[in-house]
Amino acid sequence: MKTVLPSAASLRRLAATTLLLVPFGAVAQALPEPVAGNPIIKDKYTADPAALVHKGTVYLYTGHDEAPARQDRYVMHDWLCYSSQDMVHWQEHPSPLHVKAFAWAKDDAWASQVVERGGKFYWYAAVEHGSIPGKAIGVAVSDSPTGPFVDARGSALITNDMTTEAKISWDDIDPTVIVDDKGQAYLYWGNTICYWAKLKANMTELDGPINKVTTLPRFTEAPWVHKRGNWYYLSYAYQFPEKIAYAMSRSIEGPWEFKGILNEVAGNSNTNHQSIIDFKGQSYFIYHNGSIPTDGGSFRRSVCIDKLEYNKDGTMKRVVMTTEGVKAAR
Repeated sequence: MKTVLPSAASLRRLAATTLLLVPFGAVAQALPEPVAGNPIIKDKYTADPAALVHKGTVYLYTGHDEAPARQDRYVMHDWLCYSSQDMVHWQEHPSPLHVKAFAWAKDDAWASQVVERGGKFYWYAAVEHGSIPGKAIGVAVSDSPTGPFVDARGSALITNDMTTEAKISWDDIDPTVIVDDKGQAYLYWGNTICYWAKLKANMTELDGPINKVTTLPRFTEAPWVHKRGNWYYLSYAYQFPEKIAYAMSRSIEGPWEFKGILNEVAGNSNTNHQSIIDFKGQSYFIYHNGSIPTDGGSFRRSVCIDKLEYNKDGTMKRVVMTTEGVKAAR
């Protein structure tokens, strides 16, 4: 029996007919899955991000959630440091700061921020005080953004007995520092109450009284202050589980006008802690969630990055949290 081979034209017609008969869902399933850009660090648990832009590089400082077999609290002993030139590829640096660097501290390497002034880098960090009950804020210093950092004072900058209105022992946490255009440095911090104070030029001493911001609805913790144009922005963790909300002011000392929610509860995490920067013409919202399967959660958090956009009037658009994360900045 003679075999008749189909012509090239008939094969093309058959292929076209077959493609039309394939259900749309089957075609969609064949498409590649999106690249999982978030979380950006997957080999360690990272939390409470704070970013610093310095000489074309972004330095990312994070808390480090430990991961014992059974964990129902925050176990954190040191901080981590990463750097990037494009917000996508991150280089890890040896841990530049451990809670033991503060001889007066007991434990708990909680949220922190690093700022640069006069060629030195100052690291403000919340820890558990060793002799004064409650959380405290220390300051470490280095000549390099990647450390090593050493205690700049030999004692705490803020202790729990300096803020007595809040009847909790952990209201002195989550420091954020900004230096205004006139060279005046400000420290914001707090839990349930948002405190602020001026810093002396040496960055290691208060320069005046401790004040409060009273116009932030449902303030929980995690203040972050940044400036864009003629506006100052004070974002913070709102309610619990935590969303991020924000307020705006023409002055870093207020009054602050509440503007609303900036992002929703971050997946699988009761806490939410943000850092906001501009880099190479794009604004970024850096935060953490608990999305690493299957061990993530409120005590095993991971840093993520998504785009931040502003409206024409200076208000911020609500952040869209994504799996893909951001594209490389150029």
